[in-house]
Amino acid sequence: MSHAWEGFTARHAVGDVLDGHVAKVVPFGAFVEVADGVHGLLVGSERPEAGSSVSVRIAEIDHDNQRLRLTAS
Repeated sequence: MSHAWEGFTARHAVGDVLDGHVAKVVPFGAFVEVADGVHGLLVGSERPEAGSSVSVRIAEIDHDNQRLRLTAS
């Protein structure tokens, strides 16, 4: 488990709202960096542009696979 992931999940929980940076846009959503080395998948109908800043809510934390599912806040 990465130190970035461990530190992030120790400080944050489902429902938290965070500011992030859109790292990559893909057909099914966008990957948002919410902390150094921690990315989550933003799902929904709106597709932000790569490089933009967004406000997201943590919808799910998958500890086993170190994945975050995010929604627009």
